[in-house]
Amino acid sequence: MSIEVNNESAVEVDEAALQRLAAFALDMMHVSTEAELAILLVDEAAMEQLHVQWMDEPGPTDVLSFPMDELRPGTEDEPTPAGLLGDVVLCPQVAGAQAEAAGHGLMDELKLLTTHGILHLLGFDHAEPDEEREMFAIQRDILVGFAVAERRR
Repeated sequence: MSIEVNNESAVEVDEAALQRLAAFALDMMHVSTEAELAILLVDEAAMEQLHVQWMDEPGPTDVLSFPMDELRPGTEDEPTPAGLLGDVVLCPQVAGAQAEAAGHGLMDELKLLTTHGILHLLGFDHAEPDEEREMFAIQRDILVGFAVAERRR
């Protein structure tokens, strides 16, 4: 599995942990080990530019997902085929403010946002209540499973 993490923000983060989380999430979703994913961390100005350009929304946001090959979750017997999953773009400055408001650390927020972004790349959405319940349940399962796996590491 090719997972590239590039930090272009001025915020120091545990890039290796984000890479391990992404690998864990993709494995849980039965995505091919031949799939490719990029995670990019950018500053507020770069995120605002992307947010305006692609979502026509003002200001920076926490996470944006840019799917490439429109891969979907696989099954244990039939994993997702190889391909370019896409890009997850994170803004640590926005995530930091959200983490503070939620009462947890920056890395916890970035893990949540990374998982959220990956699920969007796999076709999940939260526009409707039933979609939100499904997506957020999977997101929670991935984060809890990853936390358990990390404690065993």
